[in-house]
Amino acid sequence: MSKRQLRRARMRRSQTRTRLLTLSGVIGVALCLAAVLIYPNVRPAPEVIPITPQTYPMVEANSMGDPNAPVSLDVWEDFQCPACKTWSDRTKPLLIASYIETGKVHFTFHFFPFIDDGRGTESDHAANAAMCAADQGRFWDYHDILFVNWNGENQGAFSDRRLNAFADSLGLDTGAFGACFAEKPYDDMIQQDMKDGQALGVSSTPTIIIDGKIVENPDGANLVPQYDHIAAAIEAALAEAGQ
Repeated sequence: MSKRQLRRARMRRSQTRTRLLTLSGVIGVALCLAAVLIYPNVRPAPEVIPITPQTYPMVEANSMGDPNAPVSLDVWEDFQCPACKTWSDRTKPLLIASYIETGKVHFTFHFFPFIDDGRGTESDHAANAAMCAADQGRFWDYHDILFVNWNGENQGAFSDRRLNAFADSLGLDTGAFGACFAEKPYDDMIQQDMKDGQALGVSSTPTIIIDGKIVENPDGANLVPQYDHIAAAIEAALAEAGQ
């Protein structure tokens, strides 16, 4: 073999090695991307903490209580919001017993999924899932199981797999729920809730509004109003309504 032929053979071998290295790099990057995209959907989901559903008064989708009650209570919340979980666990039951079950207040949950803020989709997807549960008359049960299973912001507590698992845990028609959740039919409603809240001055969650007025915490603007503050605002609204 001549020197020219040897040089050509070496060049071909070098070009072949370069192509193989390039191909290996491309395959490696592709495998890494596939792992990032696929693993969250195939890894074992954390165990679902079940709840014992309770009876809520006069439920209609994401509202409860007498729609003709003299006072309206509207709360804007994000299912990933820790303060919303605390408010739901501690204050909401007291308000239900004192004012909603007694027909004095009509209560409506509104969506304000601001925690996503370009960092995730869990708040928005949880809101859609809750409304899909509402299609089966189970909004409040789904609301409760979301908060019981919350464990941090954008940490996977409300991954799509878990949102479907919550429906199964509650005994919902999972076929109907899954079809609804896949379509995300409530996106426009959820976004409109956010716009309506912002128009009323909502900038954080939970924000409590009674008859169109935000209830402030007298101890500090950044603190969530406690039961006594909300009850006082309700009593004032009842007095204004002649009740």
